[in-house]
Amino acid sequence: MISQKLREYLDSHAVKYHTERHAPTVDAARTAQAAHVPGREFAKTVIIRNNGRLSMAVLPSTDVVHVEQLKKALGSEDLDLADESELSSAFPDCELGAMPPFGNLYDMEVFVSDHLRNDEHIVFNAGAHDEVMRMSYRDYDRLVNPTVLHF
Repeated sequence: MISQKLREYLDSHAVKYHTERHAPTVDAARTAQAAHVPGREFAKTVIIRNNGRLSMAVLPSTDVVHVEQLKKALGSEDLDLADESELSSAFPDCELGAMPPFGNLYDMEVFVSDHLRNDEHIVFNAGAHDEVMRMSYRDYDRLVNPTVLHF
């Protein structure tokens, strides 16, 4: 089920989006496949701990977060991946690992890979492992105002 918080936010901003159900999946690459989206066009959300604060790294499902590269891009002294207990408490309305890339709804800074800006649309998990959401990248960028980085 799509995060109610996300749905209400998008509806309140009159954003057009489309959701699509699929067989439940366990990772972003399989979700892209189940949703018939090229992996490089499917956005996965990785939660990081940046200088003690949770933040989002949003990147194509085919990419991997290189912690040292991201650390350098952010000029961070202390950066690592968040653990599952942090995810559960930070995203009570989402299934573990299916967080939408809307850090602004969860009081988190968002860092998006420059690779995702090349597409007209962004497709992502929106709170569940059996449904994806598609919307224009322009709307996503306007609503989230992420920091675009190469990582």
